[in-house]
Amino acid sequence: MKPKITFGILALNAQPFLAANLRALYSFAHQIIVVEGAVRSANRLATPEGHSSDGTLEMLRRFCAEEDPQHKVEVVLAQDAGYTDGLWPEKDEMSQAYAERATGDWLWQVDADEFYLPEDMVAVMAMLERDPAITAVSFPYLEFFGGFDALITGKWHLHEHPSFHRLFRWGPGYSYVSHRPPTVEDNRGRDLRSLHWVREPQRDGQTIYLRHYSYVLPKQARQKVDYYATVDWTDEFRNNQRWYEESYIDLRNPFFLGERGFPIFQWLERFKGEHPPEIQALRQQLESGDIPHAERHSEDIQHLLETGWYRMATALLRRLLPLYWRLRKKLTHD
Repeated sequence: MKPKITFGILALNAQPFLAANLRALYSFAHQIIVVEGAVRSANRLATPEGHSSDGTLEMLRRFCAEEDPQHKVEVVLAQDAGYTDGLWPEKDEMSQAYAERATGDWLWQVDADEFYLPEDMVAVMAMLERDPAITAVSFPYLEFFGGFDALITGKWHLHEHPSFHRLFRWGPGYSYVSHRPPTVEDNRGRDLRSLHWVREPQRDGQTIYLRHYSYVLPKQARQKVDYYATVDWTDEFRNNQRWYEESYIDLRNPFFLGERGFPIFQWLERFKGEHPPEIQALRQQLESGDIPHAERHSEDIQHLLETGWYRMATALLRRLLPLYWRLRKKLTHD
């Protein structure tokens, strides 16, 4: 039986990617639930009522009126969940809000700026149909930086956080436990990743990647800096203003590009793959000015990626990091 998938999206100032993402997901969805608005620690990024300040909520209402003939899309606001101040306590509650309203037999969490190739979506759905015992699926990811042609990668992406937990079986008595990391338990209280967990789905023998367009526009990087500067669950990102200016804008140290408050090997590599159709269309709209969002200048990134010494150094780092990681684990265990 064809899987019925509920996609859950958390959205604050999520334009211009969210509209493209809704179009990308629509044909695969049984249901799309967008939980809109700010958490309390990010209230300064929102309107006085707690909503997106970039027109995201208005776009969602237009989409429901004009591009949702099957009424698949549901928008949930903080007031709908009983938070009268218009603000969500944290992202746990936002994720739980879409889970509680899900009518599909699968939950697929999607960030507003993460996309999949349509043929990969078809392959994942076929996998679920073929093996209904699957309980959770995680995806390795590609993270874009400064535009659509460069990826950021390194120690964090390759070893510390190599995949995102995204897709979970859903049913009566199941519960969404936490957003960091995304964790769902079944009606017996079992973490679904402790059962039949697919860690790296394949299509024709090739890994299916989540494409995360999280640092394409300066607006996205700037909002991440502003958000992490005020959260109360970590202080690792308190110096991100410096990261934004020195790493994102200036590439001052192109081997330490990670958005964290201490040095960590992160570098850039050229993206040689394929973008989903909705991203290709969005890119054209940005370049033509039809969508008026400022793009980061990319000449410095292109120059860096064409420089022989940088390509050689990052290739060496990619080879050496697994050795370092294995040695570190061995020393820790010993």
